Amino acid sequence: MRAAIVLFTRDLRVYDNPALAAACEAAERVVPLFVLDDAVLDRFGAPNRIAFLVDALRDLDSSLRTRGAALAVRRGDAVAETVRVAREVGTAVVFLAEDVSAYAERRERRLVEAGLDVRALPGVTVVPPGQLVPTGGDHFAVFTPFWNRWRVEARRALLGSPAAIRMPAGVDPGRIPGPEELGAAGASRDLPRGGESEGRRRLRVWTDTGLAEYAEQRDDLASDATSRLSPYLHLGCLSALEVLEWTSGRPGAEDFVRQLCWRDFNHQLLAARPDAARADLRARGDLWRSDEEALAAWRDGRTGYPLVDAGMRQLRAEGFMHNRARLVTASFLAKHLYLDWRLGADHFASLLVDGDLANNALNWQWVAGTGADTRPNRVFNPTRQARRYDPSGDYVRRWVPELGHLEGAAVHEPWRLGVLAPPGYPAPIVEHDAAVRRFRAARGLSGR
Repeated sequence: MRAAIVLFTRDLRVYDNPALAAACEAAERVVPLFVLDDAVLDRFGAPNRIAFLVDALRDLDSSLRTRGAALAVRRGDAVAETVRVAREVGTAVVFLAEDVSAYAERRERRLVEAGLDVRALPGVTVVPPGQLVPTGGDHFAVFTPFWNRWRVEARRALLGSPAAIRMPAGVDPGRIPGPEELGAAGASRDLPRGGESEGRRRLRVWTDTGLAEYAEQRDDLASDATSRLSPYLHLGCLSALEVLEWTSGRPGAEDFVRQLCWRDFNHQLLAARPDAARADLRARGDLWRSDEEALAAWRDGRTGYPLVDAGMRQLRAEGFMHNRARLVTASFLAKHLYLDWRLGADHFASLLVDGDLANNALNWQWVAGTGADTRPNRVFNPTRQARRYDPSGDYVRRWVPELGHLEGAAVHEPWRLGVLAPPGYPAPIVEHDAAVRRFRAARGLSGR
């Protein structure tokens, strides 16, 4: 084959990239292409993710240039731009990574309809969605059986980076716009640096310094002992398979590996149910309340529950939130306030650097009780969660400075301080027991 295109999407790396490796093996010359699709930028282009994306594209371009190529960057409709480049270089062959969103499926279908020979390969997950199916079904709806199969499933071999990539003559590489040109002027200041180089560096450092304590420390809010690799997995700056292979077998690895499996689980769910990005997987008959003031208080970190407020403020400042805080803040919105989980998912998506469609939507559904949770009506008590996972109060004090003078666990219940309650910090917008009763009544459940 004389020439082929590699259409990069959520696989912004050169190491263990099946689409890139296959193209380099099959074709004499390869065009590495990324299209800044305005439809995606308009719908999913949160400023934090755009800033991270620009970093990742620049790093990918640098890696390609050391191998004799460059990243061809175009802006516009992904299919139209890919067809245009294919005509310029005289090829109809396009390699890309399989993905699970409805948009990705439409893009692949449109590429085929445009007359291109599309060759989709795995690369976004460890195990390709659809490879594992239960007896009598087309996908797993419960995590534990999926985990039991996933952990023993044979996996493809890791692929190295191409030593050299030859591009067709005359291809204009274009230009990677700055973040502000793509609407990222409002990005948070404390974002991680994007790209494969940084992702692989962080993987190795964290594996050496944090993995052994992960199982014990991952829920400790103040210690911030999670890997923070999720943004790199989201855009494929890191291969999920490389992360698995690099961590497996090391002390403390199993709990972390389960998180990689959970990511695969959500992707296979969305592949089987593309509507789950917006529609309940398991409808509970919810008639969600409408309360703009309560929603605004939640978004702004002004609910009067310090742990909830700390999580929401961390999200706004860093484009990231600790996973335990994500559970508590999401439960508070969906069950304490009884507001539609989609409102929360949209807010998270607007700020998270790791705002992966499958993980964001399906994790929200898990918390709201409309997804894969086998205990759909559980309610996280924010005060108990705070006392258990932030016993010293350091996480709350870090993000809620109004409470910084309160010592120890007293920071979690400032409403109990009477005249000593900090001025300027709100009283709880809802009382816990009353909120639980309201939620259970709305779901038609008896008792507390």
